Amino acid sequence: MGWTMTLKDDFGVIAWAHGSGSYVRFFVLLSFLFIQVQSDIVFHMDHQFTWKTGQWGHCVGEDCGSGGVQTRTVWCAHTEGWTTHHSHCNHIDKPESRRHCFKVCDWHQDLFEWELSAWEGCVLVPFFSNELKLMTTECITAQHGIQRRKVQCVRTSNRTTVTSRICDFFSQRPPVEQACLVPCPQDCVVSDFTSWSGCSKTCGTGLQHRTRHVLTTPMYGGASCPNLTETRTCSGPVGCKAGEDEYQYSLKVGAWSECRLPHHKDSILNGRTTVDFSSNKQNNTIVLHRHASYYHQHHHDRHHDRKYPMSWELEVGYQTRQVRCTRSDGKSTMLSLCTKFNSPVTYQACVMPRDCHTSDWLSWSPCSKTCRSTDLSPGYRLRSRVVTQIPLSGGKQCPVLEEKEACNIIGDLLPNCPRYEWRTTDWDECLVSPLLSKLDRRLANISSLCGGGVQTRKTYCVQVPDDSTPHHRKEVARPVTPRLCVGQEAPLAVQNCSIPCQHRCLLSHWSPWGACVHDNCKDPQGKKGFIQRRREALWASCIPLDCCPHLVESIPCEDPACYLWQVQQGKCMPNKSTCGPGTVVQSVKCVSAEGEDVPMTYCAEGLPPSQAPCEVPCPADCVVSAWSSWSPCSHSCASKTAEGRQSRTRTVLALPGKGKECPGAPALEEWRVCNDHPCLVFYWEASTWGPCINNTLDLNGTNFWNSIATCAMGVQIRKVTCMKMNGGSVVSKRCPDSARPETVRPCVLPCMKDCIVTPFSEWTPCPSTCMPENTTCATQSRYRTIIQTSANGGQECPDTLYEERECESLPACPIYRWRIHKWHACTLVPDFVQRSLSRPAETCGNGLETRGLSCVGENDEAANLTECLHWAGPFPAQSRACRVACRDDCTLTPWSKFSECTGCGSFQSRKRSLTGRSKKKEQCLNEASYPLEDKQACPCEEYLSQPFGNWSDCVLRKPSTLGFLHSWMSHQEVKECGQGLRYRAVACIDQQGHLVEPTLCTDTGYMVEVCHIPCPLDCKLSDWSVWSACSSSCGGGLKVRSKWLREKAFNGGRPCPKLDLKNQVNEAVPCHSECRKYKWRIEPWSICTINTVGDSPSCGEGVQSRKIRCVKKGPSVEVSTVEDSQCDQEETPPRAQVCFLACHNNCVMSSWEPWSNCPLQCDRGSERNRSRHILRLPAVGSAACSELMQSESCTLNTTCFTYHYKVSEWSTCRLSENAICGQGARNRLLDCVRSDGKIVDLQKCEQSGLVKDWRLVENCVVDCPVSCVLSDWSPWEQCSHTGGSQGQSVRTRRILQEAHEEGRPCPNQLVQTKPCPISPCYMWLLSDWSSCTIEGAECGEGVRRRNLSCIIHKGDWTESPPAPVAEKFCGDKIRKEIQKDVEQPCFVPCQGDCHLAEWSSWSSCQLTCVEGRSFESTGRQSRSRAVIIQVSENQDTCPQQVFETQPCKGGQCYSYQWRTGRWSNNERAVWCQRSDGVIVTGGCFPQKRPSMIRHCHPPCTKPFSHCTSSGVCGCEKGYTEVMTTHGFLDYCTRTPGVDANKKADVKTNSGRLKPSQARDWPTEWTLRPVGSDGRVKLWVYAVTAVGFILILFIIAFSFLVCKPAKATKTSPPPQKPLTLAYDGDIDM
Repeated sequence: MGWTMTLKDDFGVIAWAHGSGSYVRFFVLLSFLFIQVQSDIVFHMDHQFTWKTGQWGHCVGEDCGSGGVQTRTVWCAHTEGWTTHHSHCNHIDKPESRRHCFKVCDWHQDLFEWELSAWEGCVLVPFFSNELKLMTTECITAQHGIQRRKVQCVRTSNRTTVTSRICDFFSQRPPVEQACLVPCPQDCVVSDFTSWSGCSKTCGTGLQHRTRHVLTTPMYGGASCPNLTETRTCSGPVGCKAGEDEYQYSLKVGAWSECRLPHHKDSILNGRTTVDFSSNKQNNTIVLHRHASYYHQHHHDRHHDRKYPMSWELEVGYQTRQVRCTRSDGKSTMLSLCTKFNSPVTYQACVMPRDCHTSDWLSWSPCSKTCRSTDLSPGYRLRSRVVTQIPLSGGKQCPVLEEKEACNIIGDLLPNCPRYEWRTTDWDECLVSPLLSKLDRRLANISSLCGGGVQTRKTYCVQVPDDSTPHHRKEVARPVTPRLCVGQEAPLAVQNCSIPCQHRCLLSHWSPWGACVHDNCKDPQGKKGFIQRRREALWASCIPLDCCPHLVESIPCEDPACYLWQVQQGKCMPNKSTCGPGTVVQSVKCVSAEGEDVPMTYCAEGLPPSQAPCEVPCPADCVVSAWSSWSPCSHSCASKTAEGRQSRTRTVLALPGKGKECPGAPALEEWRVCNDHPCLVFYWEASTWGPCINNTLDLNGTNFWNSIATCAMGVQIRKVTCMKMNGGSVVSKRCPDSARPETVRPCVLPCMKDCIVTPFSEWTPCPSTCMPENTTCATQSRYRTIIQTSANGGQECPDTLYEERECESLPACPIYRWRIHKWHACTLVPDFVQRSLSRPAETCGNGLETRGLSCVGENDEAANLTECLHWAGPFPAQSRACRVACRDDCTLTPWSKFSECTGCGSFQSRKRSLTGRSKKKEQCLNEASYPLEDKQACPCEEYLSQPFGNWSDCVLRKPSTLGFLHSWMSHQEVKECGQGLRYRAVACIDQQGHLVEPTLCTDTGYMVEVCHIPCPLDCKLSDWSVWSACSSSCGGGLKVRSKWLREKAFNGGRPCPKLDLKNQVNEAVPCHSECRKYKWRIEPWSICTINTVGDSPSCGEGVQSRKIRCVKKGPSVEVSTVEDSQCDQEETPPRAQVCFLACHNNCVMSSWEPWSNCPLQCDRGSERNRSRHILRLPAVGSAACSELMQSESCTLNTTCFTYHYKVSEWSTCRLSENAICGQGARNRLLDCVRSDGKIVDLQKCEQSGLVKDWRLVENCVVDCPVSCVLSDWSPWEQCSHTGGSQGQSVRTRRILQEAHEEGRPCPNQLVQTKPCPISPCYMWLLSDWSSCTIEGAECGEGVRRRNLSCIIHKGDWTESPPAPVAEKFCGDKIRKEIQKDVEQPCFVPCQGDCHLAEWSSWSSCQLTCVEGRSFESTGRQSRSRAVIIQVSENQDTCPQQVFETQPCKGGQCYSYQWRTGRWSNNERAVWCQRSDGVIVTGGCFPQKRPSMIRHCHPPCTKPFSHCTSSGVCGCEKGYTEVMTTHGFLDYCTRTPGVDANKKADVKTNSGRLKPSQARDWPTEWTLRPVGSDGRVKLWVYAVTAVGFILILFIIAFSFLVCKPAKATKTSPPPQKPLTLAYDGDIDM
């Protein structure tokens, strides 16, 4: 059940019919469409109120069809226009406001659409008054204009036009007009005149002329061009002799008539050319009245019946021309005055013209724009037609064979154009080996390399689908040719990467061993504990610190105590008197093993008593000192053979009297066991983490990692063992659980990755043309690329990545050839034509002979001539000149055959001879006109090969790899040196010196030889030297080792690293020199020895000594003694000292306590103190105790010291042993420096409260020596020239990664060229136009020609000038001559003719610009022909001057300005000048033209006055202006001192009243005080001032001289002689 649709013309019926019945007719729609919709319809009720209506609205309704409704507005209005109530209007006449209509469906819209033409050019809006008014203001930018286009409603099916009302229902009518801007009117601009020509006559009165040419034609309503020619009369230098001024005569010929076929005798005039001797004012050429030839037109119409001819035959006709004799004044006269001997030819045979015929247009090609892009330009489509008949003998030229039209102008309905972008594969494996030089690569263990490396990936271009949804980065798209992605920045193909190295840790020193404590003090269990020491990781290359060795060491111990009582005793207080037994108060607190205060409840044992017994010595008692500190432990641990012991001592300070005795010697020393723990040190040792495995451990169902991974989560496990120092593993309980490392951690399982491969690319195109004979079958290929390789059990990649196949069988090129018929008999101009023009006596002379032409195929079957025009090669000639001998002509025998050739370089000849009476005729014996022998060179197949040009670049041999992956995908390192080949082109020359095909001399067209590209030599350095000594003899410093330069880089090898001035590269590491490797070991003081004499008591002053020795510092207590010179002599402890042993009645004091601390900054004026206390009071009557307190000032570097931190220099960045570059670390050392410059222990700075915020270790990066990475060489491009010696083939490569640091730099050669085989270049060479040639006459209509010759050259015209060769090498000469127009009519003026000059040269290219900027890309240039008048009598017959314009490229903007010269006699030159300096006429705005003559107002009528340059009246030279109060000139007075020969005009009042009549001034001054302007000169004022000063000086001097002097009673003091010493000052 279908619908049928019938479409007729605009006023026909459009209807739809159902197959089974009659349905709704669509004429209802058209009936509504054709109703004229009129708004504002007036219906009169009376003379005051009327009904008015609006336009009908759109048809609305629920369904499509006839059920729609249209409405409009109806209102009542007064005649004056205002709206009133509807009751004022007659309701009977009220128009309807609602009507039924046909509602258009959506699918109706597809049947019709608006068709828009392109916008027409912008034209000026016409004046409202239709009157052309003079422009009074200068146009600055542009004028308002309007442009139009055609808008019509068309059917979409056949593009026929329908009424516009149909499309109005679907969419609003597009505008047909729009405003635009027209550039300002541009007047015609012409150049300046040339110089005057010579006089047209050498005697008497003649004419001379000068011309100018058009530079810019008028546009946009600008002024027309002025006359290009100026003429003036001139006279010869001498008068004409008698009779010389008579007329001169010239033979003038007209143009040849059209070629026509002979007919019966009565129709001779049908097509003849007759002469009109009347005056023609258009031009001074012969007016040829050509009679129409109906036969000629009929002859052309006959060929239209045969669309594709099978053969061509030519017809021979004739043509005539008119000859006349002209006088020098342009008048025609008798022919006998010009032709005294031979008459010119007035007829000739000709080939009948044949117009060009073409086939019908072929179908339009698909539109070039098939998608929507950001480019708003429309697409285009083409159609073509072929020539079925070439034009001959001036027939109508071929029309355009190819048409191009826009399509898809509005691309909104088109799909979006595909986008192209670069995509990348996954990164390859990270490799360190590419960073190594070739030598290092051979020496290094590649598998153990780590650190910084490089990894590469491939880039390819894909078509991005037109989809707004985001794409995953792994989306697979079909690869396309990389040329489609040109212009986009390609992704990086090389990047840095890193291979993890063995981790490194920088550790601190071990802390001292701690106390014996429980493993967990919060939960102490048992009586087993541990003594621990720790160290810290100062820097580690891993996070967390799993890569560091153990940081805690433990020793098992007994009776651990986490918290201990700490007791401090006060002063002993006697119980009864000042001495004897007493008690001492004890302060008790609980401290942790680290010495920190904790609550008292932490200490488990009993609280020590708050008081303890003590004793204060009485005066007669023995006094003993307090116990010294315990000495260092002799052993760090207890072994089977040794245990640690330490001691302390006390000394006798006072001997007893009758009191308590001193203890014995053993009681003065105590010993105790120390470090009694066994020498067994234990620590935890953790192995490396194992691989990530599935989690099979029971972790209580908890997820102990807080991350979301894309792949499954697993665990890593490692083994943790308790190790014995210098032993093997032991049971775990030997090590504290609190320091046990973890054994399990979460990890991400490696994801399973399938191989991802792009789809195959499109097959490369096969040739679209036919295949010539003996050619190999073409192939096409396609490829695909691996984006992601498989891993962890994923799907493997396919084996086939490249496919190749043969193209489908292409048709062989058809073979056609021309079949040439026999020559017809020579055809002459008909006898009746010859007799009517020249009355010859016999039928003979020059004529034409023709031959037929047809086309045959490969098997000699007849074919259309169009096939041969396309496939058969050059078009054979169908006509040639011939001659029918006359009785007086020379007769000759036919040419004989050519003689045989004797070899290369020889010639062959042929001969002929005169016959009959011609042997005796003088003109026949002239061999130049009638040659009797003809020679030609013999063909030679011997050729000479000559090398040509330079050698190509050395081309390395390419390894045998698949060639489908080219430079845009491959990144591997390629060979850059070694053996290659270079090429040199060979020119193959024949015996005539002409270039021939190179295959005649060589197989390839090249000379090939082996070449070598030197390999690059990398920079070579020596091995590392030994480490130098530490730069600091005390504290932190650096030690250095070096490499020095052995060989510099050469030929683009790896450059050297940055070298110092000694051509060395250094590596520095921190070092520490112990400031005090040795220290003084001090033993206790001996007993104070007193030298007693007689019975004197053994008390008082004495001497005590001690042993000191120099020992080496070390962790062990048992140290070896060295010489004392190894220790610091400045700090040598005293070996003896004065001691005091108190007598039994004396006061006994304790030793001095240490000095108190000075302020940290050692402030000036500060002090430090020390104190002691009384151990035994003196007896009654004995001396009192001495001072208990001492003070001294704090002196810097003596009693007080300050401290500061000092850091060493950074070391160089240190890498792992197997790393070349990448992440490393550098460190430095920290020292504490005392203010006197000595380096002390760091504890001193810490005790001083200095903040240690120095970073001693930090990460660093050693840049990788990335070598340059290049793409592969692209395939060799096609030759730049298809022939000649200038052709070159090029291949390129691009830099994918620039060299960095010491990487091998990129080579300079990114482009390689090699010459192409030298093949001959054949081309048609068009000569310049010849001068105008007129056969048999002096002036008139003639022909100028240019020759088309076939030449051969090598492509370089300067080195190899072209040489002519046979025309067969260049192709079809006949068709080329038709295209190139080798013959043009021309005109040679006769004496006295008024004619047009030759065309001027084209003007410079000029753009239409607004304010110096152009809005067009194509400019214009012009040329013109001026009119030349030779005789004034012929001016009425002169033609009009002409000019023409053509588009041009590369134009520029010009501006025009008025220029003026200097004033001279109130006149000056004014001209218009173009911005490039050319003087022109036109272009400048006329209303702004400067004045050429200067005028003053009021006029200068006073005697000796004139108009000055400022426009006011002034006086002549020698006169001074006297002005009125209004500023005008009153009169001119003669300047004193000037020549008074000029007399005033006494006839006027001003002349009589002039003050110049005074006779006081001399007639002439030597020094003139008054200038030419009447003003007093400056030197007059100067002389007056000097005279006034001189008079004052004389008066003052006279007063001083005449004044009487006063007598003095005292004699003046003697004066010293005055000495003037000149010091060189200029003031002296």
